[in-house]
Amino acid sequence: MQSIKPIRVFLSVVEHGSFAGAARSLRMTPASITRIVAQLEADLGQQLLLRTTRQVSLTGMGAMVAARYRPVLEEFDRITEEIERTTRPDRGRLTINAPMSFGMRLMPGLVASFRLAYPHIAINLQLTDTLVDILEGTCDLAIRISDPPQDKSTIWRRICRMPRSVVAAPSLFERISRPAAPEDLLPDHCLSYGAKGVAETWTFASGGLSLSVRAGTEVVSNNGEFLHALALSGNGIVNLPDLLVRDGLNAGVLEVVLPDWQIAPLNLMLYYPPYEKLPPLVATFTDFFEAYIRDLAGFDFGAGPAG
Repeated sequence: MQSIKPIRVFLSVVEHGSFAGAARSLRMTPASITRIVAQLEADLGQQLLLRTTRQVSLTGMGAMVAARYRPVLEEFDRITEEIERTTRPDRGRLTINAPMSFGMRLMPGLVASFRLAYPHIAINLQLTDTLVDILEGTCDLAIRISDPPQDKSTIWRRICRMPRSVVAAPSLFERISRPAAPEDLLPDHCLSYGAKGVAETWTFASGGLSLSVRAGTEVVSNNGEFLHALALSGNGIVNLPDLLVRDGLNAGVLEVVLPDWQIAPLNLMLYYPPYEKLPPLVATFTDFFEAYIRDLAGFDFGAGPAG
């Protein structure tokens, strides 16, 4: 056989259970599907499908052929995709992992703009608040808001700094005392961001002085939107990126706690598997991502990218 196309057509008929379904999936005519499958049967010298007016089913030989060829086709498609990813900067599929809050707020607009600029690049976006193991090969790159990774086998690029603010709803201070200094913060009033139920440490700076306090463990979550919602309802003090709290601050439903003290920013990072060189497709997204973020408010590019 000179082409893998007959196998793809045959397996599509099997998957959809009809010639018409395969035709719709492959954007071909039912007559073409029928002709290609008949030629495949002739080439193999075996009947693969039982055809009735109501359904299409596999013969015993057809079931064996489908089982043997399916993994071959899947591997063929995987290798083809890898080659495209390696050699083409504007065509292929990217699998990207991003934090839930960042993904819900910024990625719809970013992906929509990216697809307009690169219509032949498909996007598989996975939103998780757990740091993905980039070495497992489940994604081409990951977006994270974090400190630089300690894992030396990881490639990373800092896009910019992400300012943070310690905020609360004004209504919270109708029932608790308003803190005047970091040491006035009571752990029970401070909600922690984290994945393992461990109290978060907040480090404040003012006039050359640095003070660290431990938030509480009464409420710990690895989702910023959840903590943001609790803060809005007057249920505690949170330390979150300005990306999440800016609208609430502008609307007056949140206020900065300890405005004379600054909290250290986080970094907006891109993580990569240990590529020797960024694949062209990954480099295309990286350049677009940084340019898109530069046009948004609330990000600090003063220190410049690093990696």
